[in-house]
Amino acid sequence: MKVAFHTLGCKVNQYETESMRQQFVKEGFEAVGEEDFADVYIINTCTVTNLADRKSRQYIRRMKKGNPDAIIAVTGCYAQIKPEEIEALPEVDIVAGTGEKNNLLGYVKEFMEKKAPQTHIKAYEELCEYQDKGIITSMESRTRAYIKIQEGCDRFCSYCLIPFARGKVRSRNPEEVIEEARTLIEKGFKEIILTGINTALYGTEEGFSEKYPRWAAEEGIESIIKAICQIEGNFRIRLSSLEPAVINAEYVRRLMKYDKLCHHLHLSAQSGSDHVLKLMNRPYGQKEYLDIVEVLRECDPLYGITTDIIVGFPNETEADFEDSLELVKKAGFCKVHAFRYSKREGTAAAMMKEQVLSQVKNERVTRLMEAGEKASEEFFKKCSGSVRTVLFEEWEGDYLVGYTDNYIKVYVKGTDADLNCFREVKLLEKYKEGMKGEI
Repeated sequence: MKVAFHTLGCKVNQYETESMRQQFVKEGFEAVGEEDFADVYIINTCTVTNLADRKSRQYIRRMKKGNPDAIIAVTGCYAQIKPEEIEALPEVDIVAGTGEKNNLLGYVKEFMEKKAPQTHIKAYEELCEYQDKGIITSMESRTRAYIKIQEGCDRFCSYCLIPFARGKVRSRNPEEVIEEARTLIEKGFKEIILTGINTALYGTEEGFSEKYPRWAAEEGIESIIKAICQIEGNFRIRLSSLEPAVINAEYVRRLMKYDKLCHHLHLSAQSGSDHVLKLMNRPYGQKEYLDIVEVLRECDPLYGITTDIIVGFPNETEADFEDSLELVKKAGFCKVHAFRYSKREGTAAAMMKEQVLSQVKNERVTRLMEAGEKASEEFFKKCSGSVRTVLFEEWEGDYLVGYTDNYIKVYVKGTDADLNCFREVKLLEKYKEGMKGEI
């Protein structure tokens, strides 16, 4: 029996797909590629934007067309938020919300016996306990491994459905996190990526300190970073992101002392306008954001900072948008992910007046992408001539490819002996979406 997985969205989804894959393989299923012929297709969905919803539906139809007899199971945030929309698709057999991923194997087995459509959705109030998925022992990548440490978000940004899709903040057992990190490091993984729905909220929920008292000495995610740093081995730690809506400059300064922590951070700005940030229900302004950037650059002038910025948020004026362009210039990002505002039913922003016209969003996102490209090029120029540690992962044509600690994709002339190894590399010049280098 063959099973294929298709993942949309965030690193948390990627981690959870790997967990489900391991469960199915242990039960005798053969895991195949997402475009291969399979008896069961698991679609792990995202619902951050309308486009993400549409991509999920397209994949569902394509896989059912490829194998009309296949079982189609849809899970993830789209399934949690709009189960009735997915149920209405004739291709779908099983709908399972975010709190049901751990049970999906059982639902597939049940469907194989009864051939009856199923829907399993837990209410928001029921999404209140961290769902133990066991220890991940492998990843498709041979070099980098994700570890999910946290679930849920209570910040309720006015544009975002994810708190409703993922539920309340709950943190994973720290002992299990460390055990998983140790297992992956012993298996040869060289980069551990800590991820969650809002990783900065790790350990902040009520009752965490009482439940895990010996982990309360350091605030939040610092306790996990400190413990992983004490594991023996040649590896590094990368944070998938930290939210400026949760942390501040002083918090970040405390993390800079951990030498295994990569000099890269995804710090999601969403806007450079104080006016728009207030409408978004994000409790900081451009100054507070740039204070964090300053701390990072004090640690390392070439610290890699990536970000997300939304354009066309309701009530965003041209002056507000110019503030976002100003932030891009001041922060010196190595990568800007530009998004058009996507109206999501059920959010506060969807009910706001002064929705921005589509043509205005399109024009602004083009200008933002151009500004982001310019910032990336300037960052690469600053890095030219510097020597950074690179973990090499794979071949792309004649080049060996990997990432620096500050998250620059590097292309070098290397050998197979350099794969899954750290090498000191001199960065030379911009090439494709990264830089050429020499070991």
